[in-house]
Amino acid sequence: MNKVVLMGRLTRDPELRYTNVNNIPVCSFTLAVDRRFARQGEERQTDFIPIVAWSKLAEFCAKYFLKGRQVAIIGRIQTRTWDDNEGKRHYVTEVIAEEAYFADSKRSDDAQFREPQDTDADQAEGFYPIDEDDELPF
Repeated sequence: MNKVVLMGRLTRDPELRYTNVNNIPVCSFTLAVDRRFARQGEERQTDFIPIVAWSKLAEFCAKYFLKGRQVAIIGRIQTRTWDDNEGKRHYVTEVIAEEAYFADSKRSDDAQFREPQDTDADQAEGFYPIDEDDELPF
């Protein structure tokens, strides 16, 4: 079984690209994940984990995730290798995101978070803005 669950903060804004073949969206970003325990007298260590999302999830991450935002990622570990122009072999281990979630509260007064600009598209996808005083239908 290859299953990864991570929660951390984005170290930079996600980068959205498209593949040369079939123009498939691919989004990459790095997640800073604090280790759970620290040795006495030492600061808690942080791991910087590369994340890759594909297709609709890639577009979602690129549109809504920002540097500093805390997110949760569920996915799988993948390793790959390639040879550069000089013949040197490179290895990379990354997490392929299968699910992505917001993990911190959104405060309207916090300039770090931005509102989506395309609200008509969000409504078309079934997302509607609600006031904090509105009751949820369930």
